[in-house]
Amino acid sequence: MEQQAVKLDRETFSCSICLDLLKDPVTTSCGHSYCMNCITKFWDEGEKKENYHCPQCSTTFTQKPDLQKNTMLAALVEQLKKTGLQAAPADHCYAGPEDVACDSCTGRKLRAIKSCLVCLASFCEKHLQPHFDSVAFKKHKLVEPSKNLQENICSKHDEVMKMFCRTDQKCICYLCPVDEHKGHETVSAAAERTERQRELEERRGNIQQRIQDREKDVKLLQQEVEAINRSADKTVEDSEKIFTQLIRLLQKRSSEVKQQIRSQQETVVSRVKDVQEKLEQEITELKRKDAELEQLSHTQDHNQFLLKYPSLPALSESTHSSSINIRPLRHFEDVTAAVSELRDKLQDVLRDSWTNISLMVTEVDVLLSEPEPKSRTGFLRYSCEITLDPNTANTWLRLSEGNRKVTWMNQHQSYSSHPDRFTDWSQILSRESLTGPCYWEVEWRGLVYVAVAYKSISRVGWGNECGFGNNDKSWALYSYQSTFWHNNIPTSISGPVSSRVGVYLDHRAGILSFYNATSQYAEYIYIYIYIYIYSDHICIFYYTNRSFIL
Repeated sequence: MEQQAVKLDRETFSCSICLDLLKDPVTTSCGHSYCMNCITKFWDEGEKKENYHCPQCSTTFTQKPDLQKNTMLAALVEQLKKTGLQAAPADHCYAGPEDVACDSCTGRKLRAIKSCLVCLASFCEKHLQPHFDSVAFKKHKLVEPSKNLQENICSKHDEVMKMFCRTDQKCICYLCPVDEHKGHETVSAAAERTERQRELEERRGNIQQRIQDREKDVKLLQQEVEAINRSADKTVEDSEKIFTQLIRLLQKRSSEVKQQIRSQQETVVSRVKDVQEKLEQEITELKRKDAELEQLSHTQDHNQFLLKYPSLPALSESTHSSSINIRPLRHFEDVTAAVSELRDKLQDVLRDSWTNISLMVTEVDVLLSEPEPKSRTGFLRYSCEITLDPNTANTWLRLSEGNRKVTWMNQHQSYSSHPDRFTDWSQILSRESLTGPCYWEVEWRGLVYVAVAYKSISRVGWGNECGFGNNDKSWALYSYQSTFWHNNIPTSISGPVSSRVGVYLDHRAGILSFYNATSQYAEYIYIYIYIYIYSDHICIFYYTNRSFIL
């Protein structure tokens, strides 16, 4: 008859100290088995030398027992390792050192799956079931297993702390308001939790919003990095092409100069050789005639000499001068000088251009500007001193108070002639160039403009190129019209312009804004725009028939 296998679970062959399968199993005199290392370490580290006990049944030994290996159990464990063990049932998950143990289990405790804030106890799945089945437990509050349940007990009254003292900001029981917390503002812990939960959700909402904002910023910065890399790569590629073209152009010009020099060399040398060849022919002819004359001069017969002499040909006229006069020419040295001059000029051009290129490269930057302040106190951190430049003042304007106040007058003021002066428009510039972020305030009376403009704005005449807000070089706030002007285009402003206006400028970020400086907060914005302002801008003010004070 076939023998039926015995089903054994893992727990049967586990050490109760390490909760793992037995290794080198040993058995105490009380009958419990452990790993040799586990029980030895347990007794060596945790026991007194004169008192040893069994971790499971607490049997006491007067001296440290001698442990012998349980060979039968060891063989059985090894055999079961090969054949496989049946997994322990789910409800037999025993509590380990880091787990919360069930308070209702006897003997070896199972791992708790919930803690009850009313019972102040933790339960395994089996002992927790009454909380689901019985009506008496329906109102009990179940939470994740906790080892800190006793912290919910009032140390003075030994009652569950279900209330909260807002005065002392601590949890209390229902008896605490009678004595220690008498007269304090108290609410139920649930009500306080609801309020704090609402605040917590708000804080989480703020944090999540900031996370989203920062993620957007990170994305923007990543896009900026990619844009910088693309721009740099394309600029390098374009620069290489341009320099290659420049090199090819120089090589072409060098080849052309070389070709011209060789061509002229060939022409001149050919002409010289033609003259040289004719001279050599003349020399040959003269030598022949000289030989004939020499031969006649040696004739002994006088009659023969006289007879032949008249028949001698006359000496022909030479086609060339009696001597070649070579002037001290430098030949092609002038070409060398001209090329050297070109080199020097090109070096000057490259030096100046290289300086500009280097400046342009170093000016490339990421505009990581600080956020714009939201209060006058925040703006004042960027406060800058503004003084007015008399050399730019129109002659209808009078300066006072250390060039910080200007007033329109009914008669011309005596200013010396200066090329920076506005000839027709009643305008004046500040002495300082603004480098931002910077903030200043303007107090005015009457019809006044406050403007920011390039210092290259025109100064002569009545044309729009000179008037603030009438061109693309200036931005102006008009007090009497409640309008903002740029490039001769007006923008209406809601509400009247106050007598004191704050101006915030961050030219690197391209931000220009005007604020009501009479309010503590900057919530009343006259105009807020993003513009691109070059680095040569300067603060400019425009005055008509009243005064302005910085």
